[in-house]
Amino acid sequence: MTGVWLRPRRATRAAPLSRERITVEAVALLDEEHVGGLTMRRLAQRLNAGMATLYWHVATKEEVLDLALDQIFGEVQIPESAADWQDGVRSLATAWWATMLRHPWSAALLGRPLLGPNVLARTEYLQSTLLRAGLTEPHLTAAAHALANYVIGSALTQSTWQFTDTDTRHAAQQHLQAQQAIFPTLASHGHFDDQDWDATFDHGLTYLINGIQSA
Repeated sequence: MTGVWLRPRRATRAAPLSRERITVEAVALLDEEHVGGLTMRRLAQRLNAGMATLYWHVATKEEVLDLALDQIFGEVQIPESAADWQDGVRSLATAWWATMLRHPWSAALLGRPLLGPNVLARTEYLQSTLLRAGLTEPHLTAAAHALANYVIGSALTQSTWQFTDTDTRHAAQQHLQAQQAIFPTLASHGHFDDQDWDATFDHGLTYLINGIQSA
């Protein structure tokens, strides 16, 4: 398998079905049902298309996921070239994090190679902005990875906790309080308590940007 981005697009066989329409419906299904709810059969049903027609445009479910991931990355606005590189990095990272929270299924899929045009355009912006800040290898790659991993990890942590039911959250908090003699710092600082996620993300991003600036 070469993947959806590495093989020529097949000619449209049956209008109005297209790769673009498939991608839009796949994102909608993922938003409703998450990754476990996406099957090729369910996607074909949403499209009112036969399985053979769907497979004409996409070879596998993996290709659908690649298309869906790249589609949502298109929601992340690329900042205008700014005199201050820190503002550009902050704007991109914050928009990226917010997009992943709107599509909480996305974080679990970002371990796959990402070759779509939207993903690459935003990665190009991030690395070119860091280059403009004066970073060279190996610092450039390390900084880009640190920022990307922070965004992905923050979105995954927040979406996982917010989708956890109230009873489970309460049980986790009680468990930690019962173990406070062993984990005093976690217990005293409310490790499992609800938090101001926006402020936490922004503070962490500031630490990263300041660290990059001083490198």
